[in-house]
Amino acid sequence: MKIVENKVALVTGASRGIGRSIALRLAEEGADVAFTYLSSVEKGEALVKELEQFGVRAKGYRSDASDFTAADELITSVVADFGKLDVLVNNAGVTRDGLLMRMSEEQWDDVIRINLKSVFNLSKAAIKTMMRAKSGSIINITSVVGISGNAGQANYAASKAGIIGFTKSVALELGSRNIRSNAVAPGFIETEMTGVIDPKAMEEWKQSIPMKRGGRPEEVADTCVFLASDLSRYITGQVIQVDGGMLT
Repeated sequence: MKIVENKVALVTGASRGIGRSIALRLAEEGADVAFTYLSSVEKGEALVKELEQFGVRAKGYRSDASDFTAADELITSVVADFGKLDVLVNNAGVTRDGLLMRMSEEQWDDVIRINLKSVFNLSKAAIKTMMRAKSGSIINITSVVGISGNAGQANYAASKAGIIGFTKSVALELGSRNIRSNAVAPGFIETEMTGVIDPKAMEEWKQSIPMKRGGRPEEVADTCVFLASDLSRYITGQVIQVDGGMLT
């Protein structure tokens, strides 16, 4: 039996990168998958077809997770379309990098709203369904930067650190209802976003990692599938680093 068979999962920001890999791995392991996207309708439609090839139900929703009302409406739609919601993966996020002395209020507000407020919005909406079912797994994608900080990313690091505090608080509040809340902290993962980095800088970065390579989106996705499954049924309130030993 596939490890998340008969579960319904919602993945935000799944049109590319890590989110896309998470959606695909969940479907491969038997979950019906709902996902959100914002800008690329074509990528969203293409992903539905890819997910359905695994013999599961799939549907994409064009929705802004940082909008409180839209998030609530999204959860209502997913439950209406799929009948339930077992797993929520809060993956949607952006970067607006810059040194603090040059960072604008807009750069700060955008990152906090999209990265952190969206986690609050969707988690709050989803737990109503999960509490009725007395079951659920919330998986929040944070970052090693939320643990260590990073020059030029004060806004991003603050949003990702906030996700960690939120994750642990939710775990304490909802553990008695059999709702688990965990965070996954990727390190240097090679995606479309890292493709613009200077190759020499990329190689130097990789050499600073104990495993001497960047991670793959699928390796983050595998951790999420584990946390979505009953194999992790006694794990909550944890931050799992997928970083090749980067912060060890």
